[in-house]
Amino acid sequence: MRQRTIAEKISCTGVGLHTGKPVQLTLHPARAGSGIVFVRTDSAHPVEIPAVPESLSRTHLATTLGRGGVQVDTVEHLLAAFYGLGIDNARVEVDGPEVPGMDGSAASFAFLIRAAGIFEQSAPRRVLRVRRPVEIRDGDRRIRVEPFRGFKISYEIDFEHPLIGRQALRDFEVDEERFERELAPARTFGFVSEVQALWRAGRARGASLDNTIVLGASQVLNRGRLRFPDEFVRHKVLDLLGDLALLGAKLEGHVRVVRGGHALHQRLIAQLAPVERVERHAWVPDRMPLRVAASAGRY
Repeated sequence: MRQRTIAEKISCTGVGLHTGKPVQLTLHPARAGSGIVFVRTDSAHPVEIPAVPESLSRTHLATTLGRGGVQVDTVEHLLAAFYGLGIDNARVEVDGPEVPGMDGSAASFAFLIRAAGIFEQSAPRRVLRVRRPVEIRDGDRRIRVEPFRGFKISYEIDFEHPLIGRQALRDFEVDEERFERELAPARTFGFVSEVQALWRAGRARGASLDNTIVLGASQVLNRGRLRFPDEFVRHKVLDLLGDLALLGAKLEGHVRVVRGGHALHQRLIAQLAPVERVERHAWVPDRMPLRVAASAGRY
């Protein structure tokens, strides 16, 4: 239960899923308590954008962080890899407006982290422990977190497409091994019927059969099989983990989601996120249902 960072610098290159622009990504170790910080390096003065709820600028189709008019798009897959592998602190340099899409999953980012190595730091990890249920509803969509001594997810999706329909992943207890094996490889997906509208909106410019599961009217257009029979709901769980990383603390609880997405995830995070930071990076919750603890004790 101590904080962790990567052991050494490591880089990769790729193309943004939405912007279609080439970008180089470099991960650096970071000191304890610094959290995950994105840095746009493609300007005269690098702009640091911490991965915290206050930096959230957009949730349509991806999670976008920004500061002072500078943004980093599609951060959720990299943040999911950090969260799933227990990385609390890292400096993420990007020389473009979006994190590279890689193959549309978090597997490449998990590989990078493993290749760089994981370094345990002396500071205790921050933990956000839910004492009472917290729930948000939006029509037939809902997200709820309940007390649980550990961390697990139940997620349901429902799409009017014959290859998806209703899928559910229930009582999935997340640990590093299961994350790498059962969640990280799950790819993002899209529909041929929506492509023209997305392009007109300036989105999905870098999407292809190499980084997105593309669904026609009745078939998957990619070569090869799905990586999991329920790959679609597993990718939604992956997105949830990336969004939860903005808490800057490990969540203890059971998260239940029905017909979720980035916007709904972020509404829960806004309810859970502590609003004040005090000395030694202990966080004080703003409501009674929550308690923040660290492995060295409670604050």
